Amino acid sequence: MSEFTDVFRRLSTAQKSSKGVSLYSRFVNRPAGRMFAAMAYRSNVTPNQVTVLGAFFTFPALAAVALLPPGPVMSVAVFAALVVGFALDAADGQLARSRKTESAAGEWLDHVLDSAKIVGIHLVVLVSFYRFFDLPSDAFLLAPMVFQLAAVVILFAGILSDQLKRQTGREASPAAPSALRSVLLLPVDYGTICVSFLFLASQDLFLGVYCTLLVAHVLFMGAFLVKWYHELS
Repeated sequence: MSEFTDVFRRLSTAQKSSKGVSLYSRFVNRPAGRMFAAMAYRSNVTPNQVTVLGAFFTFPALAAVALLPPGPVMSVAVFAALVVGFALDAADGQLARSRKTESAAGEWLDHVLDSAKIVGIHLVVLVSFYRFFDLPSDAFLLAPMVFQLAAVVILFAGILSDQLKRQTGREASPAAPSALRSVLLLPVDYGTICVSFLFLASQDLFLGVYCTLLVAHVLFMGAFLVKWYHELS
């Protein structure tokens, strides 16, 4: 136990900056990821293996949303699997940085699976809406499509902006995280989307929460694109 605690403490030095990170990622996902990273560190599990393990939690849960009618047990199981998958996604990077084994291949694998889960999560919601929901209007079938568009643009544009800033030497020095910004970013945190599946058994409640997060993503997408464009100009 003392060895695990020592590894857990050492992993705290392998954290990215908390600037621009929501409360969920900062106080829930990263600490959970650190716990998984410490377990992997002691078990000699590689960062890429942790990445793949996260996919084994995430994608079966997404398949269940598309294939099974919503219910209380299914909603909790999907929520738990997605949350664990997200925590393992945070663990692989912490483990790689602590072991100084970061690699281009590992980063590529991580981004590929991130892209797949962000596309997939809205695809399965679309299928669930079509198969199992009594929607007020067929127009609500557009919601997952628009949500997917906004989420993919935010992910791709954010990654590309970071890379271009590094290439052009415009990367800003780490700054103290803003509490207000951490709260405002909650609606566009993947972890918040994971939590929303707790309400999947209640169609009206899930539809309301999902559409609220959709509006937030569209608004933030516009704000982020303007911000990143000006930072690169």
